Amino acid sequence: MVNTVVPPLTSIVSGVAQLAGRDLEAGIARLRRERNAVILAHYYQDGEIQDLADFVGDSLDLSRKAAATKADVILFCGVRFMAEVAKIVAPDRTVLLPDGDAGCSLEESCRPEPFQRFREQHPDHIAVTYINCSAEVKALSDVIVTSSNAEAILRQLPHDKPVLFAPDRHLGAYLQRKTGRKMTLWPGTCMVHEQFSDRELVKLKAQHPSALVVSHPECPETILIHSDFVGSTSAILNFVNKNGAHEFIIGTEQHIIHQMQKTSPHKIFHPLPGADGSCSCSNCPFMAMNTLEKIYLALANNAPRIELPEPLRLAALKPLERMLEMSKGIGITPRN
Repeated sequence: MVNTVVPPLTSIVSGVAQLAGRDLEAGIARLRRERNAVILAHYYQDGEIQDLADFVGDSLDLSRKAAATKADVILFCGVRFMAEVAKIVAPDRTVLLPDGDAGCSLEESCRPEPFQRFREQHPDHIAVTYINCSAEVKALSDVIVTSSNAEAILRQLPHDKPVLFAPDRHLGAYLQRKTGRKMTLWPGTCMVHEQFSDRELVKLKAQHPSALVVSHPECPETILIHSDFVGSTSAILNFVNKNGAHEFIIGTEQHIIHQMQKTSPHKIFHPLPGADGSCSCSNCPFMAMNTLEKIYLALANNAPRIELPEPLRLAALKPLERMLEMSKGIGITPRN
């Protein structure tokens, strides 16, 4: 496994522990100007990080927006695979991740070596891989998909070709039901969406009978069958903003509620709890590893930094480019 994160220098900037609140934000703003940096924040980041970012959104959309800027440095407040995508599409930029250990349970569930064996066991299959994976797994794939475009891309694949789908089995199962296309699914799951409880959802619906349930397709089917809307993070936001309902139950990482409250302050949002009735399970522990202090240090130290060997970057770029092509309606053929 290639280590794509260059760790920070041992000489950590002194005095950061004394910075807090506005002083810390002012320090970040100064370093952002000095470094000519753009700060990206995923919807699942803490609200204070979302508020200081230049762009807030989904992982791929953020990388494309950053690549379109003239910034020298891209600081990605998210998890490692997201920062890798930024480096893949913008290789001439310095890409920083506030905490180099911020991984992803889906990425960890699908390591390159077993995934390569999985591919070798199904040489005639098209490998459709969710973007929540490492650069090395992307390089072993035929086409990358997001939760926004996966259904449309699957419908374009040749019907006489079998399909592998990795790494999220719940998203894969949802797509099978939507498209009617049988696929061989990798058994990975997202630790946040996996823990949502259908029993607690039913109880919450009983307490708030007028609330609509919106869920991400990474949720198990037991959650999706109770949902009024299923979609990607950006699609969920759009639905909530435009729908006339006043109350919603949110079946995804609860920090997305920060954006909902900003765009629809008159509406009420309830995070979906886990089996014990608490809402703590709807916080992604990897996303929570990024903090304002680490953002400051990353800009000051120019690390942790994402570095990809050029052959790996180019190999991972190909299935991403296929995804963009297929989003325009152009099909692909399998690797073999």
